[in-house]
Amino acid sequence: MRIAVAGATGNIGALTVAVLERDGHEVVRISRSLGVDLRTGEGLDKALAGVDTVVDAINMTASDEATTVEYFGATTRNLLAAGERAGVRHHVLLSIVGIHGVDGNAHYAGKREQERLVEAGPLPWTIVPFTQFHDFAAMVTGWTEQDGVATIAPLLVQPIAPSDVAEILAEVATGEPQGRHVDVAGPEPHDLVDMARRTNQARGREVKLVPTWSGVFGPSMAGEVLLPGKDARVAPTTFDEWLRTQEPIAGA
Repeated sequence: MRIAVAGATGNIGALTVAVLERDGHEVVRISRSLGVDLRTGEGLDKALAGVDTVVDAINMTASDEATTVEYFGATTRNLLAAGERAGVRHHVLLSIVGIHGVDGNAHYAGKREQERLVEAGPLPWTIVPFTQFHDFAAMVTGWTEQDGVATIAPLLVQPIAPSDVAEILAEVATGEPQGRHVDVAGPEPHDLVDMARRTNQARGREVKLVPTWSGVFGPSMAGEVLLPGKDARVAPTTFDEWLRTQEPIAGA
């Protein structure tokens, strides 16, 4: 199959490209750094020529809600419109578990806009909601760390390995459109603060963690709101297994 991956140079996008190419598929990488601007649509028609499936794995740096919704809305509209012109038969969107139960989170608002547009759009689709990734906790502390101190919300999550996300996205992309896919999660629930502590330790970093609900994530994300539904698909790689692959960061 000829499959386009939007966000191909990002973490999940690059892993998904690798899985698809390993399995013998022709992959079109879509990224602004590769000459395709999803926000304006420049280069998109050429990129999608002859493509069977589009996988949308784009992301953006955290911003205010209006900017985030505008970005995800514009890129999704352009992908769907170009996909319709190209005769794309399947649009696959990477989404997040729990976004419909959380208010006040700009990124989640942007993802909800993506889902809305895909569901109402012209292409057959599959939306795959994943839980947070195993590297999410360390990423969050990276946003807030100052002078060796980082604030972090004590979220309850059931994290999934990025490599498992890529395998499942590739599987979905090469199959038939399913509409809304069941939630996809890792094997075990974890506390985000503990995940951050253990990840930084494995990477040889000393960071003092300050649990708080007054930072990036608020009380609307407390409790079980981020956990998968009872019918969830559970990926195999545990957080402990992923943690053993982490190596100390040079200069840490």
